[in-house]
Amino acid sequence: MDRLKPNGSFSGPAGPVVLVIMDGVGIGRYPDSDYVKIAHTPNLDWLREHAIYTELRAHGTAVGLPDDSDMGNSEVGHNAIGCGRVFDQGAALVGKALATGTLYQGEVWRELVANVNKNNSSLHFIGLFSDGNVHSNITHLEAMLRQAKDEGVKKARIHPLIDGRDVPPTSALEYVDRFENFLKEINSDGSVDYCVASGGGRMNITMDRYNANWSMVERGWATHVKGEGRRFASMRQAIETYRKDAPGILDQDLPPFVIERDGAPAGPVTDGDSVIFFNFRGDRALEITKAFEAEELNEFPRGPRPEVLFAGMMQYDGDLGVPKRYLVTPPAIDRTMSQYLSDAGVKQFAISETQKFGHMTYFFNGNNSGQFASETWKEIPSDICPFEQAPRMKADEITDETVRAIESGEYRFIRLNYPNGDMVGHTGVFAAVKVAVEAVDEGLGRLMAAVQKAEGILVCSADHGNSDDMCEVDKRTGELKLDDEGRYLPKTAHSLNPVPAVIYDPSNAANARSAQLKDPGIANLAATCITLLGFIPPKDYTPSLVQVGPDS
Repeated sequence: MDRLKPNGSFSGPAGPVVLVIMDGVGIGRYPDSDYVKIAHTPNLDWLREHAIYTELRAHGTAVGLPDDSDMGNSEVGHNAIGCGRVFDQGAALVGKALATGTLYQGEVWRELVANVNKNNSSLHFIGLFSDGNVHSNITHLEAMLRQAKDEGVKKARIHPLIDGRDVPPTSALEYVDRFENFLKEINSDGSVDYCVASGGGRMNITMDRYNANWSMVERGWATHVKGEGRRFASMRQAIETYRKDAPGILDQDLPPFVIERDGAPAGPVTDGDSVIFFNFRGDRALEITKAFEAEELNEFPRGPRPEVLFAGMMQYDGDLGVPKRYLVTPPAIDRTMSQYLSDAGVKQFAISETQKFGHMTYFFNGNNSGQFASETWKEIPSDICPFEQAPRMKADEITDETVRAIESGEYRFIRLNYPNGDMVGHTGVFAAVKVAVEAVDEGLGRLMAAVQKAEGILVCSADHGNSDDMCEVDKRTGELKLDDEGRYLPKTAHSLNPVPAVIYDPSNAANARSAQLKDPGIANLAATCITLLGFIPPKDYTPSLVQVGPDS
Protein backbone atom coordinates (compact mmCIF):
# COMPACT_ATOMS: atom_id res chain seq x y z
CA MET A 1 0.00 0.00 0.00
CA ASP A 2 1.06 3.60 -0.49
CA ARG A 3 2.64 5.44 2.42
CA LEU A 4 1.17 8.54 4.01
CA LYS A 5 2.38 11.78 2.48
CA PRO A 6 3.41 14.65 4.74
CA ASN A 7 1.28 17.77 4.73
CA GLY A 8 3.67 20.46 3.52
CA SER A 9 1.91 23.22 5.42
CA PHE A 10 1.65 21.47 8.81
CA SER A 11 3.97 18.84 10.26
CA GLY A 12 2.01 18.04 13.42
CA PRO A 13 2.03 19.40 16.97
CA ALA A 14 4.99 19.38 19.33
CA GLY A 15 3.20 16.87 21.57
CA PRO A 16 1.10 13.82 20.77
CA VAL A 17 -2.33 13.53 19.20
CA VAL A 18 -4.48 11.76 21.82
CA LEU A 19 -7.69 10.01 20.72
CA VAL A 20 -10.13 9.44 23.59
CA ILE A 21 -13.05 7.05 23.04
CA MET A 22 -15.69 7.60 25.72
CA ASP A 23 -17.42 4.28 25.16
CA GLY A 24 -21.21 4.57 25.27
CA VAL A 25 -21.30 8.35 25.73
CA GLY A 26 -23.75 9.86 23.25
CA ILE A 27 -26.03 12.87 22.95
CA GLY A 28 -29.48 12.12 24.33
CA ARG A 29 -32.87 13.37 23.25
CA TYR A 30 -34.72 13.02 26.55
CA PRO A 31 -33.37 15.10 29.47
CA ASP A 32 -34.61 12.70 32.15
CA SER A 33 -33.05 9.73 30.34
CA ASP A 34 -29.71 11.30 29.39
CA TYR A 35 -27.28 10.45 32.16
CA VAL A 36 -24.44 12.07 30.27
CA LYS A 37 -26.34 15.34 30.61
CA ILE A 38 -27.48 14.58 34.18
CA ALA A 39 -23.95 13.77 35.33
CA HIS A 40 -21.59 16.52 36.43
CA THR A 41 -19.25 16.87 33.43
CA PRO A 42 -17.49 20.24 33.64
CA ASN A 43 -14.65 19.20 31.35
CA LEU A 44 -16.81 17.86 28.56
CA ASP A 45 -19.07 20.90 28.92
CA TRP A 46 -16.08 23.23 28.61
CA LEU A 47 -14.85 21.46 25.50
CA ARG A 48 -18.25 21.76 23.84
CA GLU A 49 -18.13 25.50 24.37
CA HIS A 50 -14.48 26.28 23.65
CA ALA A 51 -13.06 23.62 21.35
CA ILE A 52 -14.03 22.54 17.83
CA TYR A 53 -17.21 20.56 18.36
CA THR A 54 -19.48 18.51 16.14
CA GLU A 55 -21.79 15.52 16.35
CA LEU A 56 -21.18 12.22 14.58
CA ARG A 57 -23.40 9.37 13.45
CA ALA A 58 -22.46 6.11 15.16
CA HIS A 59 -25.17 3.64 14.15
CA GLY A 60 -26.84 2.08 11.12
CA THR A 61 -25.38 2.62 7.69
CA ALA A 62 -22.76 5.03 9.09
CA VAL A 63 -20.96 2.01 10.59
CA GLY A 64 -21.84 -0.63 7.98
CA LEU A 65 -25.02 -2.03 9.51
CA PRO A 66 -28.00 -2.88 7.29
CA ASP A 67 -30.39 -0.12 8.31
CA ASP A 68 -30.46 3.12 10.28
CA SER A 69 -32.78 1.46 12.77
CA ASP A 70 -29.81 -0.71 13.82
CA MET A 71 -27.98 0.54 16.90
CA GLY A 72 -24.23 0.84 16.73
CA ASN A 73 -21.96 -1.26 18.87
CA SER A 74 -18.40 -1.26 20.09
CA GLU A 75 -17.12 -3.79 17.55
CA VAL A 76 -18.30 -2.03 14.39
CA GLY A 77 -17.66 1.35 15.99
CA HIS A 78 -13.99 0.65 16.61
CA ASN A 79 -13.68 -0.93 13.17
CA ALA A 80 -14.98 2.27 11.60
CA ILE A 81 -12.87 4.57 13.79
CA GLY A 82 -9.72 2.59 13.17
CA CYS A 83 -9.98 2.07 9.42
CA GLY A 84 -11.51 5.40 8.38
CA ARG A 85 -14.04 3.79 6.05
CA VAL A 86 -17.36 1.95 6.25
CA PHE A 87 -17.48 -1.79 5.57
CA ASP A 88 -20.55 -4.02 5.50
CA GLN A 89 -20.56 -5.59 8.94
CA GLY A 90 -21.70 -8.86 10.50
CA ALA A 91 -25.46 -8.44 10.47
CA ALA A 92 -25.46 -7.21 6.89
CA LEU A 93 -23.12 -9.93 5.68
CA VAL A 94 -25.05 -12.73 7.37
CA GLY A 95 -28.38 -11.36 6.17
CA LYS A 96 -27.15 -11.36 2.59
CA ALA A 97 -25.68 -14.86 2.90
CA LEU A 98 -29.00 -16.20 4.17
CA ALA A 99 -31.15 -14.29 1.68
CA THR A 100 -29.11 -15.44 -1.32
CA GLY A 101 -28.61 -18.96 -0.01
CA THR A 102 -24.83 -18.76 -0.28
CA LEU A 103 -24.51 -19.74 3.40
CA TYR A 104 -26.24 -23.05 2.69
CA GLN A 105 -24.19 -23.66 -0.42
CA GLY A 106 -20.95 -23.28 1.51
CA GLU A 107 -18.74 -26.21 2.37
CA VAL A 108 -19.11 -25.77 6.15
CA TRP A 109 -22.92 -25.84 6.23
CA ARG A 110 -22.95 -28.91 3.96
CA GLU A 111 -20.40 -30.62 6.19
CA LEU A 112 -22.34 -29.92 9.40
CA VAL A 113 -25.62 -31.18 7.93
CA ALA A 114 -24.05 -34.25 6.35
CA ASN A 115 -22.46 -35.13 9.69
CA VAL A 116 -25.74 -35.23 11.64
CA ASN A 117 -27.65 -36.94 8.83
CA LYS A 118 -24.97 -39.62 8.61
CA ASN A 119 -24.80 -40.17 12.38
CA ASN A 120 -28.51 -39.64 13.06
CA SER A 121 -27.29 -37.09 15.63
CA SER A 122 -28.23 -33.57 16.74
CA LEU A 123 -27.56 -30.19 15.16
CA HIS A 124 -27.03 -27.70 18.01
CA PHE A 125 -27.44 -23.93 17.87
CA ILE A 126 -25.93 -21.85 20.69
CA GLY A 127 -26.19 -18.05 20.66
CA LEU A 128 -27.74 -14.81 21.77
CA PHE A 129 -31.51 -15.05 21.68
CA SER A 130 -32.93 -11.74 20.42
CA ASP A 131 -33.24 -9.49 17.39
CA GLY A 132 -30.85 -6.89 18.81
CA ASN A 133 -28.66 -7.35 15.70
CA VAL A 134 -25.50 -6.58 17.67
CA HIS A 135 -24.20 -10.09 18.30
CA SER A 136 -26.91 -12.14 16.61
CA ASN A 137 -30.44 -12.13 15.26
CA ILE A 138 -33.15 -14.66 16.07
CA THR A 139 -34.31 -14.48 12.45
CA HIS A 140 -30.97 -15.99 11.40
CA LEU A 141 -31.57 -18.89 13.79
CA GLU A 142 -35.08 -19.47 12.48
CA ALA A 143 -33.90 -19.37 8.87
CA MET A 144 -31.19 -21.97 9.51
CA LEU A 145 -33.63 -24.26 11.33
CA ARG A 146 -36.04 -24.12 8.38
CA GLN A 147 -33.21 -24.95 6.01
CA ALA A 148 -32.03 -27.79 8.26
CA LYS A 149 -35.49 -29.34 8.11
CA ASP A 150 -35.55 -29.00 4.33
CA GLU A 151 -32.20 -30.84 4.20
CA GLY A 152 -33.38 -33.75 6.30
CA VAL A 153 -31.98 -32.87 9.74
CA LYS A 154 -34.26 -34.77 12.12
CA LYS A 155 -33.05 -33.49 15.47
CA ALA A 156 -32.02 -29.97 16.47
CA ARG A 157 -31.29 -28.61 19.91
CA ILE A 158 -31.21 -24.89 20.69
CA HIS A 159 -29.31 -23.32 23.59
CA PRO A 160 -30.51 -19.68 23.94
CA LEU A 161 -28.43 -17.06 25.70
CA ILE A 162 -30.99 -14.61 26.98
CA ASP A 163 -30.31 -11.00 26.06
CA GLY A 164 -31.83 -8.03 27.91
CA ARG A 165 -28.85 -5.91 26.96
CA ASP A 166 -29.20 -5.13 23.26
CA VAL A 167 -32.99 -5.27 23.72
CA PRO A 168 -35.22 -4.21 26.66
CA PRO A 169 -33.89 -5.63 29.93
CA THR A 170 -36.87 -7.87 30.73
CA SER A 171 -38.15 -8.68 27.26
CA ALA A 172 -37.15 -12.35 27.21
CA LEU A 173 -40.65 -13.81 27.20
CA GLU A 174 -41.49 -11.94 23.99
CA TYR A 175 -38.77 -13.94 22.24
CA VAL A 176 -39.69 -17.14 24.08
CA ASP A 177 -43.31 -16.93 22.93
CA ARG A 178 -42.27 -16.13 19.37
CA PHE A 179 -39.84 -19.03 19.28
CA GLU A 180 -42.17 -21.53 20.92
CA ASN A 181 -44.72 -20.73 18.20
CA PHE A 182 -42.00 -21.21 15.61
CA LEU A 183 -41.03 -24.59 17.07
CA LYS A 184 -44.65 -25.68 17.26
CA GLU A 185 -45.02 -24.92 13.56
CA ILE A 186 -41.78 -26.55 12.41
CA ASN A 187 -42.48 -29.69 14.49
CA SER A 188 -46.15 -29.91 13.52
CA ASP A 189 -45.85 -32.55 10.79
CA GLY A 190 -43.96 -34.92 13.07
CA SER A 191 -40.97 -35.26 10.74
CA VAL A 192 -38.50 -33.46 13.04
CA ASP A 193 -37.75 -33.01 16.73
CA TYR A 194 -36.48 -29.45 17.32
CA CYS A 195 -36.48 -28.07 20.88
CA VAL A 196 -34.76 -25.83 23.41
CA ALA A 197 -32.19 -27.78 25.44
CA SER A 198 -30.49 -25.30 27.78
CA GLY A 199 -29.73 -21.64 28.29
CA GLY A 200 -29.15 -18.76 30.66
CA GLY A 201 -28.46 -15.03 30.81
CA ARG A 202 -25.72 -13.73 28.54
CA MET A 203 -23.83 -12.10 31.41
CA ASN A 204 -24.08 -15.22 33.55
CA ILE A 205 -22.96 -17.95 31.15
CA THR A 206 -20.98 -18.58 27.95
CA MET A 207 -20.51 -15.05 26.55
CA ASP A 208 -17.47 -13.77 28.42
CA ARG A 209 -14.89 -11.81 26.47
CA TYR A 210 -11.21 -10.85 26.66
CA ASN A 211 -10.56 -13.58 29.24
CA ALA A 212 -12.23 -11.43 31.87
CA ASN A 213 -14.26 -14.16 33.60
CA TRP A 214 -13.80 -17.71 32.36
CA SER A 215 -16.18 -18.99 35.04
CA MET A 216 -18.98 -17.77 32.77
CA VAL A 217 -17.73 -20.07 30.03
CA GLU A 218 -17.34 -22.92 32.50
CA ARG A 219 -20.99 -22.53 33.53
CA GLY A 220 -22.03 -22.45 29.88
CA TRP A 221 -20.00 -25.59 29.11
CA ALA A 222 -21.60 -27.43 32.01
CA THR A 223 -25.05 -26.33 30.88
CA HIS A 224 -24.88 -26.83 27.11
CA VAL A 225 -22.44 -29.72 26.82
CA LYS A 226 -22.83 -31.70 30.02
CA GLY A 227 -26.53 -31.01 30.63
CA GLU A 228 -25.77 -30.10 34.23
CA GLY A 229 -27.86 -27.58 36.10
CA ARG A 230 -31.29 -26.80 37.46
CA ARG A 231 -33.91 -28.48 35.35
CA PHE A 232 -37.19 -27.15 34.03
CA ALA A 233 -39.95 -28.32 31.72
CA SER A 234 -39.63 -25.25 29.49
CA MET A 235 -37.67 -22.05 28.97
CA ARG A 236 -40.70 -20.02 30.04
CA GLN A 237 -40.89 -21.94 33.31
CA ALA A 238 -37.19 -21.34 33.93
CA ILE A 239 -37.44 -17.59 33.38
CA GLU A 240 -40.59 -17.17 35.45
CA THR A 241 -39.11 -19.22 38.29
CA TYR A 242 -35.88 -17.24 38.38
CA ARG A 243 -37.79 -13.97 38.30
CA LYS A 244 -39.87 -15.15 41.25
CA ASP A 245 -36.73 -16.26 43.10
CA ALA A 246 -34.97 -12.91 42.52
CA PRO A 247 -37.48 -10.12 41.91
CA GLY A 248 -36.03 -7.40 39.68
CA ILE A 249 -33.41 -9.64 38.08
CA LEU A 250 -32.47 -8.58 34.55
CA ASP A 251 -32.60 -11.03 31.67
CA GLN A 252 -28.86 -10.79 31.08
CA ASP A 253 -28.18 -12.07 34.62
CA LEU A 254 -30.55 -15.07 34.67
CA PRO A 255 -28.89 -18.26 35.96
CA PRO A 256 -28.36 -21.26 33.69
CA PHE A 257 -31.13 -23.78 33.10
CA VAL A 258 -31.48 -27.21 31.53
CA ILE A 259 -34.65 -28.42 29.85
CA GLU A 260 -35.74 -31.86 30.99
CA ARG A 261 -37.50 -34.55 28.96
CA ASP A 262 -38.53 -37.89 30.40
CA GLY A 263 -36.33 -37.36 33.42
CA ALA A 264 -33.17 -36.50 31.46
CA PRO A 265 -31.60 -33.41 29.86
CA ALA A 266 -33.27 -32.75 26.51
CA GLY A 267 -30.11 -32.24 24.50
CA PRO A 268 -26.56 -32.09 25.81
CA VAL A 269 -23.85 -31.95 23.18
CA THR A 270 -22.50 -35.46 22.56
CA ASP A 271 -20.13 -37.30 20.23
CA GLY A 272 -21.13 -37.14 16.58
CA ASP A 273 -23.16 -33.93 16.87
CA SER A 274 -22.70 -30.69 14.92
CA VAL A 275 -22.65 -27.34 16.76
CA ILE A 276 -23.21 -23.84 15.36
CA PHE A 277 -22.44 -20.82 17.52
CA PHE A 278 -24.72 -18.41 15.68
CA ASN A 279 -23.37 -15.09 17.00
CA PHE A 280 -21.74 -13.15 14.18
CA ARG A 281 -19.80 -10.79 16.44
CA GLY A 282 -16.49 -12.12 17.63
CA ASP A 283 -15.57 -10.69 21.02
CA ARG A 284 -18.00 -12.78 23.08
CA ALA A 285 -17.60 -15.83 20.85
CA LEU A 286 -13.89 -16.52 21.14
CA GLU A 287 -13.82 -18.19 24.55
CA ILE A 288 -16.62 -20.70 24.01
CA THR A 289 -15.05 -21.41 20.63
CA LYS A 290 -11.76 -22.20 22.35
CA ALA A 291 -13.57 -24.50 24.76
CA PHE A 292 -14.90 -26.51 21.81
CA GLU A 293 -11.76 -26.41 19.64
CA ALA A 294 -8.65 -26.40 21.84
CA GLU A 295 -6.89 -29.72 22.29
CA GLU A 296 -5.89 -28.63 25.79
CA LEU A 297 -7.71 -26.07 27.90
CA ASN A 298 -6.21 -24.58 31.04
CA GLU A 299 -8.87 -21.96 31.83
CA PHE A 300 -11.25 -24.43 33.51
CA PRO A 301 -11.55 -28.22 34.01
CA ARG A 302 -13.41 -29.02 30.79
CA GLY A 303 -13.52 -32.80 31.21
CA PRO A 304 -13.86 -35.06 28.16
CA ARG A 305 -14.40 -32.98 25.04
CA PRO A 306 -17.13 -34.44 22.81
CA GLU A 307 -16.10 -35.27 19.26
CA VAL A 308 -18.24 -32.81 17.32
CA LEU A 309 -18.07 -30.56 14.28
CA PHE A 310 -18.09 -26.98 15.59
CA ALA A 311 -18.61 -23.85 13.48
CA GLY A 312 -19.07 -20.16 14.17
CA MET A 313 -21.43 -17.94 12.24
CA MET A 314 -18.36 -15.97 11.17
CA GLN A 315 -14.62 -16.18 11.59
CA TYR A 316 -13.97 -14.46 14.89
CA ASP A 317 -10.21 -13.98 14.57
CA GLY A 318 -8.64 -14.15 11.14
CA ASP A 319 -5.06 -14.05 12.36
CA LEU A 320 -5.53 -16.94 14.75
CA GLY A 321 -7.80 -18.83 12.35
CA VAL A 322 -10.61 -19.08 14.92
CA PRO A 323 -12.90 -20.90 14.54
CA LYS A 324 -11.60 -23.54 12.18
CA ARG A 325 -15.01 -23.70 10.50
CA TYR A 326 -17.29 -20.71 9.91
CA LEU A 327 -20.36 -20.05 7.81
CA VAL A 328 -19.85 -16.46 6.62
CA THR A 329 -16.57 -14.71 5.79
CA PRO A 330 -16.10 -11.47 7.79
CA PRO A 331 -15.30 -8.16 6.13
CA ALA A 332 -11.73 -7.89 4.91
CA ILE A 333 -10.63 -4.67 6.58
CA ASP A 334 -7.27 -3.48 5.34
CA ARG A 335 -5.15 -0.32 5.43
CA THR A 336 -6.12 0.76 8.93
CA MET A 337 -4.88 3.98 10.46
CA SER A 338 -2.55 2.00 12.75
CA GLN A 339 -0.90 0.32 9.79
CA TYR A 340 -0.43 3.60 7.91
CA LEU A 341 1.03 5.29 10.98
CA SER A 342 3.32 2.35 11.70
CA ASP A 343 4.62 2.40 8.13
CA ALA A 344 5.26 6.12 8.57
CA GLY A 345 7.30 5.46 11.72
CA VAL A 346 4.77 7.08 14.07
CA LYS A 347 5.09 5.54 17.54
CA GLN A 348 1.68 4.64 18.94
CA PHE A 349 0.30 3.78 22.38
CA ALA A 350 -3.04 1.97 22.82
CA ILE A 351 -4.64 1.42 26.22
CA SER A 352 -7.84 0.35 27.93
CA GLU A 353 -8.90 -2.04 30.63
CA THR A 354 -9.71 -5.67 29.86
CA GLN A 355 -13.36 -5.05 29.00
CA LYS A 356 -12.45 -2.86 26.02
CA PHE A 357 -8.80 -3.67 25.45
CA GLY A 358 -9.61 -5.81 22.43
CA HIS A 359 -11.62 -2.97 20.95
CA MET A 360 -8.64 -0.61 21.07
CA THR A 361 -6.36 -3.27 19.56
CA TYR A 362 -8.04 -6.10 17.63
CA PHE A 363 -11.13 -4.26 16.39
CA PHE A 364 -9.39 -0.89 15.98
CA ASN A 365 -6.82 -2.62 13.77
CA GLY A 366 -9.43 -4.13 11.47
CA ASN A 367 -10.13 -7.47 13.22
CA ASN A 368 -6.39 -8.07 13.36
CA SER A 369 -4.86 -9.49 16.52
CA GLY A 370 -1.34 -8.73 15.34
CA GLN A 371 0.54 -5.72 16.65
CA PHE A 372 2.04 -3.28 14.18
CA ALA A 373 5.73 -2.50 14.52
CA SER A 374 5.37 0.97 16.01
CA GLU A 375 2.62 0.08 18.50
CA THR A 376 2.81 -0.35 22.28
CA TRP A 377 -0.26 -1.89 23.94
CA LYS A 378 -1.22 -1.60 27.59
CA GLU A 379 -4.03 -3.59 29.25
CA ILE A 380 -5.34 -2.69 32.70
CA PRO A 381 -7.03 -5.77 34.25
CA SER A 382 -10.73 -5.16 34.84
CA ASP A 383 -12.47 -5.89 38.12
CA ILE A 384 -14.48 -9.11 38.19
CA CYS A 385 -17.68 -7.87 39.75
CA PRO A 386 -20.98 -6.39 38.58
CA PHE A 387 -20.18 -3.07 36.96
CA GLU A 388 -22.74 -1.16 39.00
CA GLN A 389 -20.78 -2.11 42.12
CA ALA A 390 -17.61 -0.41 40.87
CA PRO A 391 -18.80 2.12 38.28
CA ARG A 392 -15.54 4.03 38.13
CA MET A 393 -14.09 0.81 36.74
CA LYS A 394 -10.42 1.48 35.84
CA ALA A 395 -10.84 5.05 34.60
CA ASP A 396 -8.28 6.36 37.08
CA GLU A 397 -5.66 3.77 36.19
CA ILE A 398 -6.20 4.28 32.45
CA THR A 399 -5.77 8.02 32.97
CA ASP A 400 -2.62 7.52 35.05
CA GLU A 401 -0.97 5.42 32.35
CA THR A 402 -2.05 7.73 29.56
CA VAL A 403 -0.73 10.82 31.33
CA ARG A 404 2.60 9.00 31.76
CA ALA A 405 2.62 8.16 28.07
CA ILE A 406 1.92 11.81 27.16
CA GLU A 407 4.61 13.11 29.50
CA SER A 408 7.18 10.59 28.24
CA GLY A 409 7.36 12.28 24.86
CA GLU A 410 7.82 8.82 23.35
CA TYR A 411 4.58 8.59 21.40
CA ARG A 412 3.14 10.77 18.64
CA PHE A 413 -0.27 9.05 18.65
CA ILE A 414 -2.06 7.76 21.75
CA ARG A 415 -5.48 6.11 21.78
CA LEU A 416 -7.53 5.03 24.77
CA ASN A 417 -10.98 3.78 25.66
CA TYR A 418 -12.93 4.54 28.82
CA PRO A 419 -15.48 1.65 29.02
CA ASN A 420 -17.60 3.14 31.81
CA GLY A 421 -20.41 4.76 29.82
CA ASP A 422 -21.12 1.51 28.02
CA MET A 423 -20.44 -1.24 30.54
CA VAL A 424 -22.19 0.52 33.43
CA GLY A 425 -24.86 1.83 31.05
CA HIS A 426 -25.80 -1.77 30.30
CA THR A 427 -26.68 -2.38 33.95
CA GLY A 428 -29.63 0.01 33.92
CA VAL A 429 -28.66 1.31 37.38
CA PHE A 430 -29.09 5.07 37.05
CA ALA A 431 -27.03 6.17 40.05
CA ALA A 432 -24.11 4.00 38.97
CA VAL A 433 -24.26 5.37 35.42
CA LYS A 434 -23.99 8.90 36.74
CA VAL A 435 -20.85 7.96 38.71
CA ALA A 436 -19.44 6.19 35.65
CA VAL A 437 -19.84 9.20 33.38
CA GLU A 438 -18.38 11.53 36.00
CA ALA A 439 -15.32 9.26 36.32
CA VAL A 440 -14.75 9.58 32.57
CA ASP A 441 -15.09 13.34 32.74
CA GLU A 442 -12.56 13.54 35.57
CA GLY A 443 -10.10 11.53 33.50
CA LEU A 444 -10.77 13.75 30.52
CA GLY A 445 -9.88 16.81 32.58
CA ARG A 446 -6.55 15.32 33.56
CA LEU A 447 -5.81 14.44 29.95
CA MET A 448 -6.65 17.98 28.84
CA ALA A 449 -4.09 19.34 31.30
CA ALA A 450 -1.43 16.86 30.18
CA VAL A 451 -2.07 17.61 26.50
CA GLN A 452 -1.88 21.32 27.14
CA LYS A 453 1.45 20.97 28.94
CA ALA A 454 2.86 18.78 26.17
CA GLU A 455 1.52 21.07 23.42
CA GLY A 456 -0.39 18.20 21.90
CA ILE A 457 -3.90 17.86 20.48
CA LEU A 458 -6.81 15.94 22.01
CA VAL A 459 -9.55 14.33 19.91
CA CYS A 460 -12.47 13.09 22.00
CA SER A 461 -15.46 11.10 20.76
CA ALA A 462 -17.36 7.83 21.27
CA ASP A 463 -18.11 4.61 19.44
CA HIS A 464 -21.87 4.69 20.09
CA GLY A 465 -24.38 5.93 22.64
CA ASN A 466 -25.72 4.19 25.74
CA SER A 467 -25.57 6.27 28.93
CA ASP A 468 -27.36 9.05 27.07
CA ASP A 469 -30.51 6.92 26.70
CA MET A 470 -31.17 5.10 29.96
CA CYS A 471 -34.98 4.90 30.00
CA GLU A 472 -37.46 2.98 27.88
CA VAL A 473 -39.59 5.06 25.52
CA ASP A 474 -43.19 4.36 24.53
CA LYS A 475 -42.93 4.25 20.74
CA ARG A 476 -46.57 5.19 20.39
CA THR A 477 -46.53 8.34 22.56
CA GLY A 478 -42.84 9.23 22.58
CA GLU A 479 -42.96 9.50 26.39
CA LEU A 480 -40.64 7.75 28.83
CA LYS A 481 -42.20 4.58 30.25
CA LEU A 482 -43.01 4.23 33.95
CA ASP A 483 -43.33 1.13 36.12
CA ASP A 484 -46.24 0.46 38.47
CA GLU A 485 -44.63 2.65 41.13
CA GLY A 486 -44.16 5.63 38.80
CA ARG A 487 -40.42 5.16 38.25
CA TYR A 488 -38.74 5.26 34.88
CA LEU A 489 -38.19 1.86 33.32
CA PRO A 490 -34.46 1.33 32.73
CA LYS A 491 -33.11 0.73 29.25
CA THR A 492 -29.90 -1.28 28.95
CA ALA A 493 -29.32 -1.26 25.19
CA HIS A 494 -27.22 1.09 23.08
CA SER A 495 -28.86 4.19 21.68
CA LEU A 496 -29.46 5.44 18.16
CA ASN A 497 -28.17 8.86 19.16
CA PRO A 498 -25.21 10.74 17.69
CA VAL A 499 -22.00 11.04 19.66
CA PRO A 500 -19.88 14.12 20.40
CA ALA A 501 -16.62 14.85 18.63
CA VAL A 502 -14.21 17.41 20.06
CA ILE A 503 -10.85 18.64 18.75
CA TYR A 504 -8.91 20.48 21.45
CA ASP A 505 -5.67 22.15 20.33
CA PRO A 506 -4.66 24.35 23.29
CA SER A 507 -1.50 25.69 21.64
CA ASN A 508 -3.31 26.22 18.32
CA ALA A 509 -0.47 24.37 16.60
CA ALA A 510 -2.69 23.13 13.77
CA ASN A 511 -4.72 26.30 13.24
CA ALA A 512 -7.59 23.80 12.96
CA ARG A 513 -11.04 24.80 11.78
CA SER A 514 -14.14 22.76 11.10
CA ALA A 515 -14.40 21.22 7.64
CA GLN A 516 -18.20 21.64 7.72
CA LEU A 517 -19.04 18.14 6.45
CA LYS A 518 -22.56 16.91 5.81
CA ASP A 519 -23.68 14.07 8.12
CA PRO A 520 -20.22 12.99 9.31
CA GLY A 521 -19.79 9.72 11.17
CA ILE A 522 -17.27 8.17 13.48
CA ALA A 523 -15.36 6.80 10.48
CA ASN A 524 -14.24 10.41 9.88
CA LEU A 525 -12.11 10.28 13.04
CA ALA A 526 -9.25 8.37 11.39
CA ALA A 527 -8.65 10.99 8.71
CA THR A 528 -8.99 13.64 11.41
CA CYS A 529 -6.20 12.12 13.51
CA ILE A 530 -3.99 11.57 10.47
CA THR A 531 -4.51 15.20 9.43
CA LEU A 532 -3.66 16.46 12.92
CA LEU A 533 -0.48 14.38 12.89
CA GLY A 534 0.69 16.30 9.83
CA PHE A 535 -0.13 13.80 7.06
CA ILE A 536 -2.52 13.74 4.12
CA PRO A 537 -5.15 10.99 4.70
CA PRO A 538 -5.64 8.24 2.08
CA LYS A 539 -7.99 9.35 -0.68
CA ASP A 540 -10.65 6.72 0.07
CA TYR A 541 -10.84 7.53 3.79
CA THR A 542 -13.91 9.47 4.88
CA PRO A 543 -12.65 13.07 5.14
CA SER A 544 -11.17 14.82 8.13
CA LEU A 545 -13.47 16.80 10.40
CA VAL A 546 -10.97 19.66 10.34
CA GLN A 547 -8.72 21.56 8.00
CA VAL A 548 -5.26 22.55 9.27
CA GLY A 549 -2.42 24.87 8.41
CA PRO A 550 -2.63 28.41 7.05
CA ASP A 551 -6.06 29.64 5.96
CA SER A 552 -6.44 29.32 2.22
